[in-house]
Amino acid sequence: MHKRGRSGRYQVSVAGGETVQAFVPAPLPPEPPLRFTPERRRLLERATLALGRLDSITLLLPEPEIFLYSYVRREAVLSSQIEGTQSSLSDLLQFELNGVPGVPFDDVVEVSNYVRALDHGLLRLADGMPLCNRLLREMHQELLSRGRGSSKQPGEFRHSQNWIGGTRPGNAYFVPPPPQEVGPSMGDLERFIHDPEQPYPTLVKAALAHVQFETIHPFLDGNGRLGRLLISFILHHEGMLSRPLLYLSLYFKTHREAYYDRLNQVRTKGDWEGWIDFFLEGVEKTALDAVDTARRLVNLMRQDEQRIHPLGRRAGTALRVHRQFSQRPLQSIKAMVNELEISYPAVSKSVEALEKMGIVREVTGRQRNKVYAYQAFLDILNKGA
Repeated sequence: MHKRGRSGRYQVSVAGGETVQAFVPAPLPPEPPLRFTPERRRLLERATLALGRLDSITLLLPEPEIFLYSYVRREAVLSSQIEGTQSSLSDLLQFELNGVPGVPFDDVVEVSNYVRALDHGLLRLADGMPLCNRLLREMHQELLSRGRGSSKQPGEFRHSQNWIGGTRPGNAYFVPPPPQEVGPSMGDLERFIHDPEQPYPTLVKAALAHVQFETIHPFLDGNGRLGRLLISFILHHEGMLSRPLLYLSLYFKTHREAYYDRLNQVRTKGDWEGWIDFFLEGVEKTALDAVDTARRLVNLMRQDEQRIHPLGRRAGTALRVHRQFSQRPLQSIKAMVNELEISYPAVSKSVEALEKMGIVREVTGRQRNKVYAYQAFLDILNKGA
């Protein structure tokens, strides 16, 4: 066993028949305490302000669920792409619409599982369950419930040594704690999240908890996706976000090398401050980008509504169909007939009118079972992704 550093200690473990030095993180909060320079405090203030603006967009949106539905799915796609899937937002929406993916089945199922895990977590929090290890295990069960990873102990902390990077444990980029240390380490993390005496604001708490979770790597698969969700859930659970709208996957994906380097600097040098700076910059940028996305979507919907009004008697049904496209930007006529309880001919004529105006377009090229996309809406969501 090596001498304990600021962020943890090394412990001998066996993996794949090799003896390795596994890293066991020290319980949070860091010791000595984090240093808050004037510049770091300004970063925290800017990130907090941006998060407040993000939370207030629910006042801007006529129906917040419209934004939340699509934005959550965008995040699911991005977070899964970091893990190697090739699925797009359109692939996911089409899969949810009719169960027929246009990409490898396992890819789109993996993204769909992410949405299920997030929805499950929110429902449990709404029912009064605290943000705890039991909830994380339940979300993990949903995350790995189908497709790839379903054989890797869904919902259970790992019972064997894992490693990150490299072709084998001996040349791995990083070796997380031995299996017998996972339970105690996750228990420490849970206590930190709920400790009323911990000295840091919620944003910093979320930043610390994310690194700790990724360092423990408590599951055999799905740690990255669940660790990214943990950030948003802490902010939501602590009341900083009335809805879980902050998702950092695009920022982490865009700055992938810096992200992994910052995690490594914490483990090897105890550089928590460098990670906090990187994280706060990401929160500010991501929150402001989300606000801009929401505003652009609202402007698009209002402009298109104005274009629909001159349809006269047909405008009422066409506006309802347009609103349905705003809620789910990939639609079939059959799905809208069932959802809106309007006759097939009426919905069909409205879709035809929207298509002539260039608001929606058919994307399958088929004669039957056509699917239509609210393309400008999707383009805004996919900007930068």
